[in-house]
Amino acid sequence: MEKSLEGRTVLVTGANGGLGEHFVRQALERGARKVYAAARSPRDWHDDRITILQLDLTDAKSIADAATIATDVDLLVNNAAIAPAGDSISGPDEEMRRIFETNFFGTMRLSNAFAPILATHGGGTIVNILSAAAWIGLGTAHSVSKTAMWSATNGLRFQLQGQKTQVIGVLVGMIDTPMSKRWDVPKVTAESVVTQTYDGVVNGALEVLADDDTRGLKAMLSTRAEELYPALHQQLAFFKP
Repeated sequence: MEKSLEGRTVLVTGANGGLGEHFVRQALERGARKVYAAARSPRDWHDDRITILQLDLTDAKSIADAATIATDVDLLVNNAAIAPAGDSISGPDEEMRRIFETNFFGTMRLSNAFAPILATHGGGTIVNILSAAAWIGLGTAHSVSKTAMWSATNGLRFQLQGQKTQVIGVLVGMIDTPMSKRWDVPKVTAESVVTQTYDGVVNGALEVLADDDTRGLKAMLSTRAEELYPALHQQLAFFKP
């Protein structure tokens, strides 16, 4: 099957980041007609096929404005997220709320705002960039927010099946982006994650496991908790929020 997004209109959140930029560029390389590059502080892309879109996921009006502007979108890539240094589930309530406002509530608000738009284009596609941390529990609000978003992704798929919306969850470990610089561990490239994701869009996937560690973890999830979690936590001893 040819791996193209020929003629589609894509909206990418967190477009300024290392992963987001690849989502924008590869969509165009695969034949997308137009890409909305959404960010809190949009940059100039110097490409007529890219429409910059100011978007703050923590601001309901900003989301409503985006849905009013980008009525031609048929592929929504929910890529934006935050993972602050020092993040901990035992940290201040305000910090946990800030993380959830972007990673969970903001993503859900945007998905719900664009669901009717996708329906008018034959159903369209929602891609949610998640994390293998959703299955582990690292003691951070980031990982817990991704667990919540993994569950919500499955819920969106069920809720939107009647309008034929493809909902894809992308799970991956460490990606080589500025967000992961503080961890000196093997990382998959952002380009590879995006390539696998768009392949999944074209091939009708519901889930993309974008690196070997995540595929291995998925295979382990049926292991008894008393065996699984001690083994995982030993492997992840390097991780310090």
